Amino acid sequence: MSDGSLIPRFGRARRDPALAVLEGFHPLKHALRFGASPVIVLTRDPQQLARLTAQLAPDLIDRLPALAEPVTAELFEQLAPLPPSTGVIAIAERPAVDLAHVLEQEDPSPLVLLEDPRDLGNMGACVRVAAAAAAGAVLTTGSHDPWHPDAIRGAAGLHFALPVARAGDAGELAGAGRPLLALDPEGAALDPAALDPRSILAFGSERRGLSDELLAAADARVSIPMREGVSSLNLATSVAAVLFAWRLSPRPVPRGA
Repeated sequence: MSDGSLIPRFGRARRDPALAVLEGFHPLKHALRFGASPVIVLTRDPQQLARLTAQLAPDLIDRLPALAEPVTAELFEQLAPLPPSTGVIAIAERPAVDLAHVLEQEDPSPLVLLEDPRDLGNMGACVRVAAAAAAGAVLTTGSHDPWHPDAIRGAAGLHFALPVARAGDAGELAGAGRPLLALDPEGAALDPAALDPRSILAFGSERRGLSDELLAAADARVSIPMREGVSSLNLATSVAAVLFAWRLSPRPVPRGA
């Protein structure tokens, strides 16, 4: 493939629902660890990539550097709106997610539902937290693709560690056979030990909160206990607080524990 064809190829990949663009070393590292199938890997500095792999991902030292094709620094700078400082970028196949299968899983891990998230970096941070806490999946509603390259960058490539997909409306999820719990300031204080591990945990943004439709469909409303005078938390912080309260409580047995 000629160098001139790489720029439009990466541009098309950013819009292709079957592909994921991995911008930087950490997204690529995590993607490979969790089974990603790279289509192409490019680096502007093979020696830097080998050093990063040896320092930060020695488990991939026999694989990652060998995948990368060298390109000039000038070309590399044109492959992404914000070229990654680690000097590596890749395209991988996006794993297919069967939403019905995800909802039917008996694995005792809660699912995270983000209602119409707008900030792609924050969306990615939620995926990163959910992967670390061994949640069952991250589902989103709204117009933004949870696999947008900016979201993948925010998640450090951990989209490959658990199912990440768009979901239907609240009514569809409410009828999925899992408790739908709405995180709402007016809800009862969260008791992690009493949390059904098969719950769908619905989070809204700090500005808008959850919609009336989702609140009406929820089986219950729960809140994160906070100091008086503090009105809200960042979305990813809220997800982290709830998931790790659940994971560290004595009752659940998280996946991978």
